[in-house]
Amino acid sequence: MIQANCRDRFTAADFEFVIRTLARSPEGKVSLVELLTDEETRDSVLDHEQLAHAIVSQNGQLAISPQLYFYVLTRRVLRAAGLDDRRMSDYIASLLAKFSHARRMSPPGDEDAGTPTYLSDLLVALRTADSARAFLLRTYAGNYALFLTGIFPESIERRSRRGAPDASYYEEVGRSSFRLAARHHVARECQLSDIFECLSDEFRRVRLALNDLAQRLINVDDDAAAASGLALLG
Repeated sequence: MIQANCRDRFTAADFEFVIRTLARSPEGKVSLVELLTDEETRDSVLDHEQLAHAIVSQNGQLAISPQLYFYVLTRRVLRAAGLDDRRMSDYIASLLAKFSHARRMSPPGDEDAGTPTYLSDLLVALRTADSARAFLLRTYAGNYALFLTGIFPESIERRSRRGAPDASYYEEVGRSSFRLAARHHVARECQLSDIFECLSDEFRRVRLALNDLAQRLINVDDDAAAASGLALLG
């Protein structure tokens, strides 16, 4: 299950990148000790515009983790959209890091399957699922609806012109899935209820922010991934 924990999973290479990048400006300098021991300093540093600029302007492959990459860029577009919640950025960055590869697209309990499960299959499974599995299926559907509408809006639009569901359908899947998941005791125990409630209420604003992220800042232009994901919820 996806957690809001990107900031807890940074690597030694990530910290080295942050220190090296911010050392270029006197006001941005930070020590490794500060990054490791002071959460307030760490969070402030991660919001530094110079860090985001270094990531998006880098030529070639960055030697940083997906956690740092997606957190910094997600945080940037969500703040621009008026969603200034670090845990929300953490959760969505974790979602993007997990779902950015087609091989990670299988629903819970189906990781080794050769083909994706359709939304209709998930809905049928929900009828007989116990409480724990129903929670996992709903969070999966919500996460995937957000990933697809956020990162592959053009693919959804093209398919809708041929009779497939449009973005509003996926938005409703996402909103309702997160709303129901937020009420589950596992969400409360994992401190995810507030995030799921916000994703239900603000689904459209979040996915439009991710549209901006996909268009201007990142490249997740994987046709196989898009096809697999759209088959899942289509």
